[in-house]
Amino acid sequence: MKEKPEDIFRSCGGQLRMSEAIKFGITRYMLYSLRDRGVIEQVSRGVYRLVDLPPISNPDLVTVGLRFPNAVICLVSALAYHDITTQIPHKISLAVPRRSRLPSLDHPPLLVHRFSDQAYGAGIEEHQIDGVSVKIYSPEKTLADCFKFRNKIGMDVVLEALKLYKARKTFNLMALLNYAKICRIDKVMLPYLEQW
Repeated sequence: MKEKPEDIFRSCGGQLRMSEAIKFGITRYMLYSLRDRGVIEQVSRGVYRLVDLPPISNPDLVTVGLRFPNAVICLVSALAYHDITTQIPHKISLAVPRRSRLPSLDHPPLLVHRFSDQAYGAGIEEHQIDGVSVKIYSPEKTLADCFKFRNKIGMDVVLEALKLYKARKTFNLMALLNYAKICRIDKVMLPYLEQW
């Protein structure tokens, strides 16, 4: 290996999954040695980062983004990220395609939902959180999903999110209606949108 392992970590934003480290030529034993010497820390199972990086601002979302790059943050977790709820999520809500394997993680606790291919693929935004790319649904797609899952998360949470969205974001009626159609809840959502 021509580069030092620390330099490889730095060139990748300071964080790597074990599988990525192995592709760069860093063996498991090197990872464990770096961890034992205090050069890197284990963020989650199979995820490592340099200890001299600044503290992680949102460790749960970073962990999920690193461990499950195809999963998308949704529902109350996405509302919290977009600052359109007063709810504090106790689990990270994730969306995965209907036929995919469900992600599993000890920490943070996950609440995984299977979405149809069209609903899964619509409205995904990629946000950089501490140098890690994390997929999160847009505020409008999140609101449509919340209407769809209103019986699970509570209609009070959905209506509060709609009110905060109107107050804090640019109200995009066309995007809301588009995602409502994709999620097949346009008839449910339309009366609430007409009130605003």
